[in-house]
Amino acid sequence: MNTLLRDCRRFILSYRYILEKAPLQTYASAILFSPRESPLRKAFWTEMAPWIEDILRPDEEWGPCLQTLEGHSGWVTSAVFSPNGKLIASGSGDTTVRLWNTETGEPRGTLEGHSELLTTVIFSPNGELIASGSLDKTVRLWDTKTGESRGMLEGHSKGISTVVFSPVDKLIASGSHDNTVRLWDAETGESRGTLEGHSGAVIIVVFSPDGELIASGSYDTTVRLWDIKMGESRGTLEGHSKRISTVVFSPNGELIASGSYDSTVRLRDIKMGELRCTLEGHSKRISTVVFSPNGELIASGSYDSTVRLWDIKMGELRGTLEGHSKGISAVVFSPSGKLIASGSYDSTVRL
Repeated sequence: MNTLLRDCRRFILSYRYILEKAPLQTYASAILFSPRESPLRKAFWTEMAPWIEDILRPDEEWGPCLQTLEGHSGWVTSAVFSPNGKLIASGSGDTTVRLWNTETGEPRGTLEGHSELLTTVIFSPNGELIASGSLDKTVRLWDTKTGESRGMLEGHSKGISTVVFSPVDKLIASGSHDNTVRLWDAETGESRGTLEGHSGAVIIVVFSPDGELIASGSYDTTVRLWDIKMGESRGTLEGHSKRISTVVFSPNGELIASGSYDSTVRLRDIKMGELRCTLEGHSKRISTVVFSPNGELIASGSYDSTVRLWDIKMGELRGTLEGHSKGISAVVFSPSGKLIASGSYDSTVRL
C-alpha cells in the first residue's frame, strides 16, 4: 500500500469521530494531533488556520494501536475475532456482548440476555454461532448474523469461567468455578459428559487442534489433559507456583502454553511432557496467552497493562505493546496474523 494511503487510513481510523461530527475541525484539531512525521500532516500543514500555533508535541510516528473500540460500560473480559477476521466480539462486566467491524471499528450490534458479568466469548469454527459464558452459571448461544438467541446451556452449579467450541465436531466445552468441565452437543444443547478431577475452579478449557484432547487449567495450579472419547485424564502438568489463568495449544498441537498468577508463561512439549522454556518479564499475573496463526509467536497479556510478544524458538521477548490504562483481560491474533486485539479492564478494546 502506498505510504500516503496507509497514512490516510491511520488518520481516518484515529480521528473518525471528529471527521464525522465536525469535519471543519479536521485542520484545527485532527491534523494538529497527528504524528509529526505523518505524510498527511506534512502535506496539509499549510492549510491550517493561521491563528493556530504548533504548540503540541505529538509523537513522531503512528503507534501500534490502530483504534480503540468504546461502548461497554463495564470492563472488557473477553475479545475474539470471527474466523474470517471481519468481526470482533467482546464480552464485558456490563453483561453484554458487543460486535464490531474490524475494518472500521463501527459497532455491529449488542447481544443481551445474561444477568451477570460475562467471562468469555467465542465464535464457532464456521463463524455462524457465538457462545458466551457468564457468572450467572449459563452458556448462551447466539446467531452471528441476526443476533438472536439460539439456546442456553445450563447445568453448572457455579459461574462459568470459560467456553470453547471443538474444531472438528459439534461439541462445546465449558469450565466452571464448580471445579468441573462439561461437554455439550452444540446443536441440541444436551450434556455429553462431565470431566472431574480438579480441586479448584476450572478457569480455562481448550481443545487440541485435532479435537482429540482437552486441556483444562485450574486454580489448583495444574493443567490437566483429557481424552475426549474416553472421558479420562491423560496426565497432569505441574510447575507453576500459583493459580493457572490461561492455557493454549500451538496451531500444530505439539506445544502447550500456560500462564499463571506467578507472572510467568510455561511452554511444554505435549508428547514428551517436558518443559521447553519459561517466559518471564511481566511484573504482574498473566491473564491470557495466545499463539500466532503460524505458531512462531506467543502474545501474553498481563495485569501490568501490557501485551508482550515472544519468539517461541528462541524464547526471547520480541516487543511490548503499551497503551491500556488498566490490566489486560484478553488478547487474540486475527486469522491473518497481522492484527492483535487486546481487551482491558479500562473498558476498551485496542487493535
